[in-house]
Amino acid sequence: MKIISFDALRTLHLPNVHYIKPQNMYAHLDEIRAADWILFPEYWQLNALVHGLKKRIFPSLSSFMIGHDKIEMTRTFMAITPAHHPYTEICANTPYEADRIWDIMPTPFVAKIPLSSMGQGVFLIDNPVQWQEYLDKSNVIYAQEYLPIDRDLRIVWVGNKVVGGYWRLQAEKGFYNNISQGGQVEVALIPKEALDLVEYVATTLGIDHGGFDVAMVGSVPYLIEFNRIFGNQGVKDLQKSVDIGIMDYLQSQLATEPPETKDAV
Repeated sequence: MKIISFDALRTLHLPNVHYIKPQNMYAHLDEIRAADWILFPEYWQLNALVHGLKKRIFPSLSSFMIGHDKIEMTRTFMAITPAHHPYTEICANTPYEADRIWDIMPTPFVAKIPLSSMGQGVFLIDNPVQWQEYLDKSNVIYAQEYLPIDRDLRIVWVGNKVVGGYWRLQAEKGFYNNISQGGQVEVALIPKEALDLVEYVATTLGIDHGGFDVAMVGSVPYLIEFNRIFGNQGVKDLQKSVDIGIMDYLQSQLATEPPETKDAV
């Protein structure tokens, strides 16, 4: 396979991958046209690569588009698996909507700033002062049901299968399970219900690279979000499994019909 990567770090251990700096893309158009796969482009490159040069990209276009911000992601999850996504209100940040959300959301509830990641831009709202502090920080209101949990799951999906996963235990400061916010990793059995939910969502949406965050409330899994780009801190050999999964998937997909593209000029 001829493979070009636009992310040296994420493809460091993949064999026979040629790295090009994203900003140098237009100086390497012939190499890009000849490549079987383009790995980890930046968001601004998508239209040129997919629609202009008709190239196969990894992660998939669906992974990019749905994973770009929490609003698009949430609206998609609400459409295909409403029973397994926390109740969420998304609206403009106006005084009327702010009052309406405060009146209808039981406290505590969670408020998020779209485009944030790694546990940043996430707030637990329990009183009007906290609510106003959040409103002062976000142009859009994103208010979500609070789930009574002290841990959640990170399930790693690559290609067309789960390649690993682990529990994230709540940080000492409370509320946050993200490793970057002080959460702790625990490797233990992952419930089948959570695995089945991730498989359904990923295959339905055409996502081929994602770290899915799932909360278990009793035996019911709730999909919080997925991260197209995710870390594997503290889990031995998980990155190796991801790398193997990527290469196996890329090879298998070459046997399928290419995306209208081998005739690209």
